[in-house]
Formats: sequence, C-alpha cells, structure tokens
Amino acid sequence: MQSMKTAVIISYRLGGADGVSIEASKWAWALGELGIAVRLVAGSGPEGVEVIPGLGLEPGEPVNERLLHDALSDADLVVVENLCSLPLNPSAGEAVAKVLRGRRALFHHHDLPWHRADTAGRSAPPDDPAWRHVTISHHHAIELAERGITAHVLYNRFDLSPPPGSRAATRKTLDISEDEIVMLQPTRALPRKNIPAGIALAEDLKATYWLTAAAEDGYAGELERLLARTSARVLRGQGPGSIHDAYAAADLVVLPSTWEGFGNPIVESIAHRRPLVLGTYPVAAEIRSLGFSFPTPDDSHAVHGLLVESSDAKEARIDAHLALARQYFDLERLPEALAGILTEFDR
Repeated sequence: MQSMKTAVIISYRLGGADGVSIEASKWAWALGELGIAVRLVAGSGPEGVEVIPGLGLEPGEPVNERLLHDALSDADLVVVENLCSLPLNPSAGEAVAKVLRGRRALFHHHDLPWHRADTAGRSAPPDDPAWRHVTISHHHAIELAERGITAHVLYNRFDLSPPPGSRAATRKTLDISEDEIVMLQPTRALPRKNIPAGIALAEDLKATYWLTAAAEDGYAGELERLLARTSARVLRGQGPGSIHDAYAAADLVVLPSTWEGFGNPIVESIAHRRPLVLGTYPVAAEIRSLGFSFPTPDDSHAVHGLLVESSDAKEARIDAHLALARQYFDLERLPEALAGILTEFDR
C-alpha cells in the first residue's frame, strides 16, 4: 500500500445517482484520505469523468483498447466498480479484464450475473492472482466462494450525521397538510423495486406515496398504469429540495424490494431517523441478522405500530439502530477498512 500514489476507479458509468456511482464516490473519498490521488474512468459520466466509448451499460461499439490501456497505464491501483461483476456489456468487462491481467486491481462487486434473469447464464467474474475482490455482503461472498473466488466483505458506508433537511418548508412547498402521512420510497421504478407493494401499503395507511426516482428498463408504462389506478395521493421525483429534505418531510420509508444488492435506503432511513418498512430479499435478511428490526410490507399491524408508537419508544429504537449502524456502516471508518484490504497487495 505504501507504494500506491495514484488510483483509477472504472465502471460503466460514474458521477450519477445510481447506487454504484454513489458508493464509488465514497471509495474515491476514502482513497483520497489515504493519500492516493484518484481519477475516474467510465463509459459515461459528467465533467471530471474520463469517458471511453464502448464501456457503457449498453453493448455497442467495441472498446478502444489503446485508449483504455492509456487511461489505466499510470495507475498504481485500478478499482473496478461492478463493470466485471454484472455483464450488462460483456465486451467492456472482457476488455478491462484483459488490460488488467497481472496488474494490481481491486474488483468491487455490487451485483453478480446470477442475480438477474437477463445475465443469469453468464459465468462468474474473472479472476487473476494479482487481483483482490471485495463484495458488499456475506451473501455475495459465499456465492463467489462457491465459484472459486475469495472476496472480502465491506458493507456500503454512509454519512450517519447527514444534514437534517427542512420538514416544514418541504411539506409546505408540496402542499402536504400537517396531519397527512407521507410514505417515501426513495428508489428508481423497476420490477424488483416492488412498486405495487409500496402503493398497496400507502393505500392501507391512507398515506401519500412518494416515489423519488424515474422508471428504468422499460418500466415506465407499467408504472403509469399502477399510479393511475391507486387511490393514494402520489408525489413523483425528489421534490423541491435535496434528498435530505425528502427524508425530513416523510413520516415513513418503504423499501419493499424483492431483490437488492444491498439497499442503501435501509441505512439512509436510520441516519435520517425515519422508521423503515423493508422487504425480504436475501441481503435484507443478512442486515436484520446484525440486530436491526424492520417490519415487512405485509405485516400491517407492525407497520401501523410504527406510526402510533410513543416518542420515547421511537427515539429508543432509532438510537439503537444508529448504534448498530455506526458499528457496521459508518463512512468515517471506510478509509481504515480499505487500508486493511490494500495491505494485501504488499504480501
């Protein structure tokens, strides 16, 4: 690790609001805290990201391997964020793996081929003696081990003291009455996000349903049909302010997903001191096993209980969750955790 002065983080896309981009930005910060200068390389991204055609999410033109080699050649370390994990653009992953053979690289796996129907037939991520692997849950690490790849587990990390957000101003701008229950689903709209369960829960609670992000993967038509049929009031988009304002304005957060690689709203809701209703996908079960307690969307009695519990009980529950979150998910401890993994390259 002592010889590492520069690093490149590479992915399909960087600098956006998707989960991989968000976690990559945290790793960039943590590497900077370790004295390592970081550059970003991707198939798409805003200013500050070096864009290489062919590396994007969608298969298309072949990757220019000369440009790719030049972009990575001066890095002491290359961090590959999901690009060789989930083969949405297989030729991009193959090109990156080819250029990195025998070089010091850290592969950060968020999603794996068998997690999606459209990539389930693809093989496991590539491996090389010079590489190290990190994944975001023990569930993922076990799956990789079954395929001959040893991986460290490093949960996604979060700022557990975020800006408080403005509840009153946000609700006033959105014309939300004082006694109106607002249920926030801070996700994109995709089949696995289980939008129908979120809407059904809002109807059961007679709450306003707030979906913060847009539909993707061809889900827009189905989303519009679902929203047209619901009796709940619906809010779309992040709203007039930041995501912190959205959490502040909400009374309840729901993540009803049937699958998530991790599920960032779990920890975000804890950091923003909001009760959470959580689905039953495998990594959610792993997080619950750490000591967290969240009702499921179909447990109507428990969900209603979150809205009527006393202030003392609510604060005690939130404080207990925050203490656990600081143990497992605190962003401030990410540089130390990464440093421990990077020392393996010196062995």
